[in-house]
Amino acid sequence: MAALKYAGLEDTDSEEELPPGWEERTTKDGWVYYANHLEEKTQWEHPKSGKRKRVAGDLPYGWEQETDENGQVYFVDHINKRTTYLDPRLAFTVEDNPVKPTTRQKYDGNSTAMEILQGRDLSGKVAIITGANSGIGFETAKSLALHGACVILACRSLARGEDAVQRILGEWHKAKVEAMTLDLASLQSVQHFAEEFKSKNLPLHILICNAAVFGVPWSLTEDGLESTFQVNHLGHFYLVQLLEDVLRQSSPARVVVVSSESHRFTEINDSSGKLDFSLLSPPKKEYWAMLAYNRSKLCNILFSNELNRRLCAHGVTSNAVHPGNMIYSSIHRHWWVYTLLFTLARPFTKSM
Repeated sequence: MAALKYAGLEDTDSEEELPPGWEERTTKDGWVYYANHLEEKTQWEHPKSGKRKRVAGDLPYGWEQETDENGQVYFVDHINKRTTYLDPRLAFTVEDNPVKPTTRQKYDGNSTAMEILQGRDLSGKVAIITGANSGIGFETAKSLALHGACVILACRSLARGEDAVQRILGEWHKAKVEAMTLDLASLQSVQHFAEEFKSKNLPLHILICNAAVFGVPWSLTEDGLESTFQVNHLGHFYLVQLLEDVLRQSSPARVVVVSSESHRFTEINDSSGKLDFSLLSPPKKEYWAMLAYNRSKLCNILFSNELNRRLCAHGVTSNAVHPGNMIYSSIHRHWWVYTLLFTLARPFTKSM
């Protein structure tokens, strides 16, 4: 008992009663956490019972959730004309007793983006996601925005980007989302995008290099390079170089490069083991769409590893991620054979 009293956890009439100096709060997505004003720390577990909770149901009629300038959630009672940081639903919480995983791995192939971000508050964070109007990019943008981040959807088509913005706002009308034009097949467009973003004087905490093409016929970009190589790798490489100073100034920050396990099925060296630049942007007669995709993904891996080596000391980390085999997105749309293959595999692979 003496030890409990010393720790501020002396016995009370109720297991649910908070010790002195503790306050119960909620996140945007309804998870309860506890703030200790004496030690200036927060935690998910109740300081006495050790239980986790979440609020149940919607806000009462006339109530609205807001966020202050510090990113903290507060509540407005429009009927009685008052505000409070106390969630009116806290009287109707339910216990969260997740089943502990049987393996050491916390997440697996069935985990969703919303599960990964459960209970996280990304208020004040700024993220750029390329190719965010559809597929993996859209789901990533939506998930980050619904957890409070300010998200820039960098899209080749501004119209499709604006449509994606409206879909996110349809789920939460206070989401901070904006579409900007970025065509990775044009180095000039990449430069214009970086300049426009910098003119906003925003920090940059998360840069997700997601956009990619797959199975496209041979063509050259306006810069004279094979399109798969430029869109999947070189455009992103240039974008990161242009925004590197903002990332450093915003540290801790991170770059995430969406690559693929297919990087394992190719080489970019010649017979003597030296880098063969002609393999990166091959002429039409030596072009095979699948091989070009694999090579671009290998470039992603090499770039991400070297970027992390150079910037980790400056508070910027870089990671490459394999999103899953044959996720059914629109990436296969350029050739009917790939569309058929993805359709047949769809019941056995991870959904968007």
